[in-house]
Amino acid sequence: MTARINRDTRLCISLSARPGNFGTRFQNHLYEALGLDYVYKAFSTTDIEGAVRGIRALGIRGCAVSMPFKEAVIPLIDELDPSAASIGAVNTIVNDDGRLTGYNTDYLAVVQLMQRHQVPTETRWALAGAGGMAKAVASALVDYGYTNGTIIARNEPKRRELADRLGIAHAEVAPAGIAMLVNATPIGMAGGAEADALPFSSEAIDAAEIVFDVVAIPPETPLIRMAQNKGKRVITGDAVLVLQGREQFVLYTGVQPDEAIVDAAARVALAP
Repeated sequence: MTARINRDTRLCISLSARPGNFGTRFQNHLYEALGLDYVYKAFSTTDIEGAVRGIRALGIRGCAVSMPFKEAVIPLIDELDPSAASIGAVNTIVNDDGRLTGYNTDYLAVVQLMQRHQVPTETRWALAGAGGMAKAVASALVDYGYTNGTIIARNEPKRRELADRLGIAHAEVAPAGIAMLVNATPIGMAGGAEADALPFSSEAIDAAEIVFDVVAIPPETPLIRMAQNKGKRVITGDAVLVLQGREQFVLYTGVQPDEAIVDAAARVALAP
């Protein structure tokens, strides 16, 4: 971000039912560190159609999309990148001269995390959730060869639809022999109705080798704390948040930031 906002400053935003501070802190830190004439602001809305019209009409460069709008924006934009089309959920909109394209950087972040943690593709996994984030995570896993999975959700039609589309199993609870548990629900999220709850049983956590929670606030959810206490390998949601935020930054600006600058932005964005 330049020293002073001017008429040429490019605006990026986020749309969410419950806006947080991560995106605003993360993106603005990167803009300032790299001397880019951009500014980022989080918004809440009850009129997603009007908000998307505003992105187009006002020339807003990019928009991060969070719950509950990841699927609702699809009929309102012009094109889907393969990362979003294969999932049916958008978490990023890029505006190129009035043409809106939807991406899913959560998908890209999950792929990178599996590679970083060297998780074998034959790993048996169970994923809790069947919403937009669950679609991104499960689709990324299957697309990159992690085909031995099970979708876990209380809503039988939704879990069946997702599982059938991906060609994997579904169940109400995690079956025996699961090596990696993945939480893609809001369970454990600070301030939520189930902030102190667990998406999997203690017995399922005992049997797992890896526990992956996409909830980022707090990074140490009840699930992650229990897994750490049991000596399990963990992958935390703040890692997803940083990687997907970096991908959004690149889509908005065309600039590839180095790891040191990204790490510094993450520290600022994740600070209390």
